[in-house]
Amino acid sequence: MKTIRVVAAIIKAVNENGEPIIFATQRGYGEFKDGWEFPGGKIEEGETPEEALTREIKEELDTEINVGDLIDTIEYDYPTFHLSMDCFWAEVVSGDLVLREHEAAKWLTKEKLDSVDWLPADITLIEKIRKSI
Repeated sequence: MKTIRVVAAIIKAVNENGEPIIFATQRGYGEFKDGWEFPGGKIEEGETPEEALTREIKEELDTEINVGDLIDTIEYDYPTFHLSMDCFWAEVVSGDLVLREHEAAKWLTKEKLDSVDWLPADITLIEKIRKSI
Protein backbone atom coordinates (compact mmCIF):
# COMPACT_ATOMS: atom_id res chain seq x y z
CA MET A 1 0.00 0.00 0.00
CA LYS A 2 1.26 3.45 -0.94
CA THR A 3 2.16 5.79 1.95
CA ILE A 4 1.37 9.48 1.64
CA ARG A 5 3.27 11.79 4.01
CA VAL A 6 1.45 14.96 4.93
CA VAL A 7 1.51 17.71 7.52
CA ALA A 8 -1.36 19.40 9.32
CA ALA A 9 -1.59 22.68 11.23
CA ILE A 10 -3.63 22.80 14.40
CA ILE A 11 -4.01 26.58 14.36
CA LYS A 12 -4.77 27.90 17.81
CA ALA A 13 -6.07 31.30 18.85
CA VAL A 14 -8.23 32.84 21.59
CA ASN A 15 -11.79 34.07 21.07
CA GLU A 16 -13.38 37.23 22.50
CA ASN A 17 -14.27 35.34 25.69
CA GLY A 18 -10.67 34.31 26.26
CA GLU A 19 -11.35 30.67 25.33
CA PRO A 20 -8.88 28.75 23.19
CA ILE A 21 -10.18 28.03 19.68
CA ILE A 22 -8.97 25.72 16.90
CA PHE A 23 -9.26 26.35 13.14
CA ALA A 24 -10.99 23.61 11.09
CA THR A 25 -11.44 23.52 7.32
CA GLN A 26 -13.90 21.69 5.07
CA ARG A 27 -12.46 20.04 1.96
CA GLY A 28 -13.69 21.52 -1.30
CA TYR A 29 -12.43 18.84 -3.68
CA GLY A 30 -11.40 15.24 -4.18
CA GLU A 31 -12.34 11.89 -2.72
CA PHE A 32 -13.00 13.34 0.74
CA LYS A 33 -14.87 16.49 -0.37
CA ASP A 34 -17.03 18.01 2.41
CA GLY A 35 -15.11 16.23 5.19
CA TRP A 36 -13.55 18.42 7.88
CA GLU A 37 -9.81 18.45 8.44
CA PHE A 38 -6.90 20.41 9.81
CA PRO A 39 -5.31 22.43 6.99
CA GLY A 40 -2.01 21.29 5.49
CA GLY A 41 -0.81 19.08 2.69
CA LYS A 42 1.86 16.87 1.19
CA ILE A 43 5.53 17.09 2.08
CA GLU A 44 7.56 17.67 -1.09
CA GLU A 45 10.97 16.13 -1.67
CA GLY A 46 13.71 17.97 0.21
CA GLU A 47 11.32 19.75 2.61
CA THR A 48 11.18 19.34 6.35
CA PRO A 49 7.66 18.85 7.74
CA GLU A 50 7.80 22.38 9.17
CA GLU A 51 8.79 23.88 5.79
CA ALA A 52 6.02 21.94 4.06
CA LEU A 53 3.45 23.18 6.56
CA THR A 54 4.54 26.80 6.22
CA ARG A 55 4.33 26.53 2.41
CA GLU A 56 0.97 24.71 2.36
CA ILE A 57 -0.76 27.20 4.69
CA LYS A 58 0.60 30.09 2.59
CA GLU A 59 -0.75 28.41 -0.59
CA GLU A 60 -4.12 27.24 0.82
CA LEU A 61 -4.98 30.08 3.19
CA ASP A 62 -2.75 33.02 2.13
CA THR A 63 -1.51 33.16 5.72
CA GLU A 64 1.89 33.12 7.39
CA ILE A 65 2.07 30.82 10.42
CA ASN A 66 4.51 30.10 13.17
CA VAL A 67 4.90 26.30 13.39
CA GLY A 68 5.07 25.11 16.98
CA ASP A 69 5.58 21.74 18.63
CA LEU A 70 4.72 18.41 17.06
CA ILE A 71 1.53 17.13 18.72
CA ASP A 72 1.53 13.66 17.17
CA THR A 73 2.16 11.69 14.00
CA ILE A 74 -1.07 10.00 12.95
CA GLU A 75 -0.73 6.73 11.04
CA TYR A 76 -4.02 5.83 9.36
CA ASP A 77 -4.98 3.23 6.74
CA TYR A 78 -7.49 4.49 4.21
CA PRO A 79 -8.84 1.90 1.72
CA THR A 80 -6.38 2.86 -1.05
CA PHE A 81 -3.37 4.34 0.81
CA HIS A 82 -1.64 4.70 4.18
CA LEU A 83 -1.55 8.24 5.59
CA SER A 84 1.32 9.42 7.77
CA MET A 85 0.38 12.87 9.11
CA ASP A 86 2.65 15.04 11.26
CA CYS A 87 0.38 17.37 13.26
CA PHE A 88 1.85 20.60 14.64
CA TRP A 89 0.52 23.39 16.80
CA ALA A 90 0.54 26.64 14.81
CA GLU A 91 -0.33 30.30 15.27
CA VAL A 92 -1.16 32.95 12.69
CA VAL A 93 1.64 35.48 12.21
CA SER A 94 -0.02 37.48 9.43
CA GLY A 95 -2.86 37.04 6.95
CA ASP A 96 -6.61 36.49 7.10
CA LEU A 97 -6.99 32.72 6.51
CA VAL A 98 -8.43 33.14 2.99
CA LEU A 99 -10.10 29.93 1.77
CA ARG A 100 -8.44 29.15 -1.58
CA GLU A 101 -9.08 25.39 -1.66
CA HIS A 102 -11.61 24.76 1.10
CA GLU A 103 -15.34 25.38 0.92
CA ALA A 104 -15.81 26.37 4.55
CA ALA A 105 -13.92 26.95 7.79
CA LYS A 106 -14.79 27.39 11.47
CA TRP A 107 -13.08 28.32 14.70
CA LEU A 108 -14.09 25.69 17.27
CA THR A 109 -13.95 25.87 21.05
CA LYS A 110 -13.06 22.76 23.04
CA GLU A 111 -16.79 22.07 23.52
CA LYS A 112 -17.51 22.37 19.77
CA LEU A 113 -14.69 20.11 18.49
CA ASP A 114 -17.22 17.32 17.87
CA SER A 115 -19.64 19.57 15.95
CA VAL A 116 -18.12 18.90 12.52
CA ASP A 117 -17.77 15.68 10.53
CA TRP A 118 -13.99 15.11 10.78
CA LEU A 119 -12.16 12.92 8.28
CA PRO A 120 -11.14 9.55 9.82
CA ALA A 121 -7.43 10.36 10.29
CA ASP A 122 -8.11 13.83 11.73
CA ILE A 123 -10.68 12.62 14.27
CA THR A 124 -8.03 10.50 15.98
CA LEU A 125 -6.34 13.73 17.09
CA ILE A 126 -9.39 15.43 18.64
CA GLU A 127 -9.04 13.96 22.14
CA LYS A 128 -5.37 14.98 22.35
CA ILE A 129 -6.26 18.53 21.30
CA ARG A 130 -9.14 18.72 23.76
CA LYS A 131 -6.84 17.73 26.62
CA SER A 132 -4.15 20.23 25.54
CA ILE A 133 -6.19 23.41 25.19
